[in-house]
This record gives sequence, structure tokens and C-alpha cells, in this order.
Amino acid sequence: MEESLKNYEKSIDKKHGFGWTPKYEEEFRTNLNEKVFVSIAEKTFEKLNWDLVYKEDKVIEAKRKESNFGVEKWTEAISINFSHGKIIVKSESLGNEIWDNGKNSKRVKLFIHAFKEIEKSFDRESLERLEVEIDRKNNWDDYLIPENLSRPNEIKKANFTILLIGGFLISVVLAFILAQISVIGMYVIVLVEYGVALAIAFSLKWLIEISNFTELNKLRYLLIGIIILTYLLNQYFQYEIIIRENNYDRIGFLEFIKLRLEEGLIIKKTNTGWIGLVISWILQFVITYYIALLRLISNVASYQLRRVPVDVIDFAFYHFVKNKTEGEVRKELSQKGWTVRQNQDEVFEAINALSELKQLNR
Repeated sequence: MEESLKNYEKSIDKKHGFGWTPKYEEEFRTNLNEKVFVSIAEKTFEKLNWDLVYKEDKVIEAKRKESNFGVEKWTEAISINFSHGKIIVKSESLGNEIWDNGKNSKRVKLFIHAFKEIEKSFDRESLERLEVEIDRKNNWDDYLIPENLSRPNEIKKANFTILLIGGFLISVVLAFILAQISVIGMYVIVLVEYGVALAIAFSLKWLIEISNFTELNKLRYLLIGIIILTYLLNQYFQYEIIIRENNYDRIGFLEFIKLRLEEGLIIKKTNTGWIGLVISWILQFVITYYIALLRLISNVASYQLRRVPVDVIDFAFYHFVKNKTEGEVRKELSQKGWTVRQNQDEVFEAINALSELKQLNR
């Protein structure tokens, strides 16, 4: 960030925000149209060294990051909305604080200042040139249709059975590890669930590539099944370990669960009873599911992009920009050697994956 902007930031009279997610919002007006507004807002983010994460016709968003002890993390999310000449700027904290020390107000006021500076640097002629440039970029007018496209990959049929078998093995291995950790008293709530979610997501990433299966709805059901089976087997393995290591008389597994419920969940010498134990089991599933699901969506989208060459994705996307139908795009792909329907479907999936990753980044 330029020295002049750093000096201005120091001079800002900040306003403190309080709440579970502190935020600050301010608005101002401009004579720019929505098309040019987005471009200048993007230039403002670049000038402020904020990371652009999302943009569309009337909305653009960025995240600001700080580095502490060599570790970078996003601290605020800044969203800019345009409506009939009115620009609403909002900054929202991304940490766990309930007091933002005025940081959100500083981000908003700094953006407005930097935006207006850039806006002033454009006269009417330069704004017209910028608008023409934006239209050319949005319409892909500078795209040159290649004579040839990269060859399609060898056809590989999707095989969900590989995922089912792999998912079962993942559950067994993770359940046994969890049981060992639980029995020796090293189970740390949230941390363990986070680790389980990452392990499941990493394993599924590998299995998805082997099986070439990317149907997200079925993968979600598979994920739910893996998590439920993992935590059920975890209880069973705990039962077996406790019985074997202590030479107890064997009781039924259901009787073991009944005894666990009667014993309840003890947190810092406080017994929360069977309700606390059941709630902890529910939280296990919920935390693991949502963390693993986000990773799963990202992994599927990344794989869908990797299996199709970039020049082919660009070629198909260009024709969609020119308002061609799916059938017409398939015809264009066929003329360039992509004649097999499965290969064509994978191109369309890759284009959709770009949108998925965009939303995840947001």
C-alpha cells in the first residue's frame, strides 16, 4: 500500500464496533455506471493490497489479511454494493472477537478515500475508453479461436463401487484410531473432529480421482454414511478395547452404550449426564460433516478442472459467452475433435466447477 494511503489510514477517526461479528457500514454516491464502478472498485482493492474474492454486475468483495509471527490470516471481509449511483461499503470481522477496536470503520473509510482518488484520475474520455475495454473483456472480443484443441483424455467410466469400498475402509481405520485415543483419554473435542474431517476429505479426494466419480449429491450421501459409520464403529472399538484390556465379563454392545449413557459426559469434573453425551455425539457429526463437506466440494471442483485442458474450457466458455446453446457448443467441440459425449460433459462440469470454486473462495 502506498505511503500516502498509510498516512491517511492513521488519520482516520475510527468508530468501534461490538457484537458476535463486529461490522461497520457506510455509503456514498457516484456518477459512475455499474460497469465502470466494478472496474474501479477492483483497482481500489489492488491499490490497498486486499484480495479480490468475488465480483459480479453490482457487487464486488475482498478480504484483507495480516501477518502475525509469519502466519497470514484474513481479518476482515469487505463487500461493495452498487445501486443506482449509491455505493454501500461494509466491512465485517472474520475473527472471533466481539470488539473490533475500530478496524472495520477504518477499512470502510480507507476504501472510500482510495476509490474517490482513483475515480478523480479518470476524465470523461478515459471513462469511455475504460467502458469499451470492459465490454471487450466481458464479451471475449479479443479471444482467438484456436485451429486445434488439446486432445481429450482417454474415456474412464465413473465407478461408485470404488468409493463405497474405500469409504468403508476409511471408516474402519479412523474409528479404530479414535477408539484408541478415547480410551487413553487424549480426545480433544473439536480438534479431533477437525482432524477426522480432513482425513475423510483427503481420502475421498484420492478415491474420486481413481473412480472418476464426481456426482456431488451421491458423494454427500456417501460422506454422511462414512461419518455415521466412523463414530458408530468408534463406540464399538472402544467397547472391545475396554473389555479385552481389563478382562471384564463380556456384555452386549447395546448394554455398553446404555452404561455410557447412564455414566454421562464429564467435563472438568462436571457430569452433564446423558443429555451432554448425546449433544456431544451430535456435535461430533455436525462439525465433521460441514468441515469435510467444504473440502469435498473444493476437491471435486478442482478435479473437474484438472481433467480438462484449459484451452478446451476457454473454447467452450467463449461460445457460451456468445449466447450459444449447449447443443451448439457440443457441435463446436465435436468439430475440434471432442466427439464423445462424456468428454463434452466433463467440459461443462469444469465450467460449473469454476463457479463452485468462486463461491467457496467468497
